[in-house]
Amino acid sequence: MSRILDGKVAVITGASRGLGKAMALALAGAGAKLALVARDRAKLEETASAVAALGSDSAVFVADVTDEAQVATLAELVVSQFGHVDILINNAGTNIRKHLVQYSLEEWRKVTDTNLTSVFLMCRAMIPHMTGRGYGRILNMTSMMSHVSLPGRTAYSASKSALLGLNRALAQELAPEGITVVGISPGPFATELNTVLMTNPEVNQQFMSNTPLGRWGKVEEIGHLALFLCGEGGAYITGSDILIDGGWTAR
Repeated sequence: MSRILDGKVAVITGASRGLGKAMALALAGAGAKLALVARDRAKLEETASAVAALGSDSAVFVADVTDEAQVATLAELVVSQFGHVDILINNAGTNIRKHLVQYSLEEWRKVTDTNLTSVFLMCRAMIPHMTGRGYGRILNMTSMMSHVSLPGRTAYSASKSALLGLNRALAQELAPEGITVVGISPGPFATELNTVLMTNPEVNQQFMSNTPLGRWGKVEEIGHLALFLCGEGGAYITGSDILIDGGWTAR
């Protein structure tokens, strides 16, 4: 694979599994150095081992990205280790599936803090270490549920939809620095977060019948998209959101 990201430093939250791990491996294969962030050290170490096998360097950082103090410390540690930041992928996310009237305030805040507030905190902490270099990429993981929705997704859709607005404003703020801001909206992907859906035959069939391509997405496909956006091909894409959903929202 071409080492198009040699010398670039990427910070990826939620890098211990699923889409975050897939994006980490895609960028590592292109030569990026990686700051791998999540709460599960053992899983992060697995990602780091896979990165090393691709010939790239990485460092593991255990942090709760919804906590302001931990994010501030994380930024200091990343810069101490790597010197600067070129790419920030805000992938940490969660979902609690239930009707709105069944939500406790604590549950609502857990979803919105993880999916939205963490992006604010990470961007605020990392952007000062990205400016002045004439290049930068911020990828915020939105969701097809920020464009359409389903019952039981009120908190999730609300938090992910908010990122669309954040991306538009932040893209304009950072354009003079040559830093692009793009949302990636995955549809039904075969991740641990969706295992409960995939293993329920009735629900699985419902999802597949609504997906024109008739299959769950492969996590590697998100990696390919992230790599494209971080390369020269993504240099003129900013403030927008890219749906990668097997055609779900095209219906």
